[in-house]
Amino acid sequence: MRKFGVRDQVGYLFGDMAGSFVNLYVDAFFLTFCTYVLGVSPYFMASLFLGSRLWDAVNDPIIGSFPDRWQIGKSGDKFKPYIKIAMFPLALSVILAFYDVSAWGSTAKHIWIVAAYIFYGMSYTGTSMPYGSLVAVITDNPVERTKLSRARSFGGLIVGAGFLSIVPQVVFDKEGSVVPENFFYIAIAFALLSLLSYVVTLKLTTERIRQPKVKEEKFDYGKVLRSVLKNRPLIGVMVATVGSLLYITGNSQLGAYIYKEYYQAPQVLTFVTLSMIPMMLIAFPIIPKLSGKYGKRKLILVSTAVNFVFALFLLLVPIQNVYLFLVLYTLANAGQTVFMMIIWALVTDTLDYHEYITGERSDGSLYSIYTFSRKIGSTLASTLASVMLGLVGFVSGAAVQAPAVAENIRTLTTAVPVITTLLQLIGIGLIFNLSKERMDEIQAELKERRLQNAN
Repeated sequence: MRKFGVRDQVGYLFGDMAGSFVNLYVDAFFLTFCTYVLGVSPYFMASLFLGSRLWDAVNDPIIGSFPDRWQIGKSGDKFKPYIKIAMFPLALSVILAFYDVSAWGSTAKHIWIVAAYIFYGMSYTGTSMPYGSLVAVITDNPVERTKLSRARSFGGLIVGAGFLSIVPQVVFDKEGSVVPENFFYIAIAFALLSLLSYVVTLKLTTERIRQPKVKEEKFDYGKVLRSVLKNRPLIGVMVATVGSLLYITGNSQLGAYIYKEYYQAPQVLTFVTLSMIPMMLIAFPIIPKLSGKYGKRKLILVSTAVNFVFALFLLLVPIQNVYLFLVLYTLANAGQTVFMMIIWALVTDTLDYHEYITGERSDGSLYSIYTFSRKIGSTLASTLASVMLGLVGFVSGAAVQAPAVAENIRTLTTAVPVITTLLQLIGIGLIFNLSKERMDEIQAELKERRLQNAN
């Protein structure tokens, strides 16, 4: 069997790109499409986002358990066959989500939106769960798994800062008005790119770790819940992750509104996504060194605190120049860049801690719980953004918004990072309690236990 190498890392990077083509586009522009093009109330969208997550609470663990219950195909692979099946519904889902049904009757239109979004959510779970678990069977080497996690972080960056940055230029014209049909054309393009990227993942990655199949294995809600309640660091990471997803998704959802309604410059949204690239390139070589010297927890706390200060300034001091706002906003986002590059390593620490206190390695169950916390964060952001848009006076489908709406949107958009960075500081600073020194002790103890078990 071929040894682990660059080929696996490139393949895994393309897997994150594949999901991001659909996920990031829907997260960033589905609300914009439904309110501006379809004329749907933001309150309805809030109800949809919240209701879909209640469904996910049931749906995610069921779909996530399929590879453990049934092995499909003749290759002997556990996760890749499920990706191969689910990638087609996912590609179709983004096309359906951005299909223009504005000419339909109100009832039919709302039913379509609900069905399309639920279908998207289930399809995304069908690919994201086996993709996330793929790390465990590509390699069992901690260093090699870190390389895969690093590759994953760049997959989303390539789509978010590269491809997604083009979207505002296409869906808004020079006057700042939406171009409805272009949402659909982009959806078709992203669907095809998603399929191609998944094909690359399936071709380049190799499942090396073969685990014995447990007959009729069932998802044990009680056992998973009890293990999470014992794992304080995991709870802290989940709280901080909810804050981070609120920050990222909230800004993504509201970005189109502040640049269009307050600054009258929706095209600037392109530079927002492009600004991520230099931040990631600067952080990539120095973050591991700083993390090794000061510890992951301390590095996140410092960078998030700086993020909070910048965010508070933008909230309290209205910036009239759109480009000055963009520069300050980019500097503030440096804290999130650090968080995104380190958080997966902290998740690994919580899995090691779980093994330390229980003697069991339950990566799959804990990973599904952590993944659901990410969905909670993005859904809360979408739901609250939809509700708050209505409360600040935004009227869907209106050619011109009331004068006060622009200022209200500015306040709303700049308040989100202040609140969410506080949540991140609480999660990592007050709940997560594994220092660098403590983790060194735990990992040394685990290494000794494994050596004893091997003998």
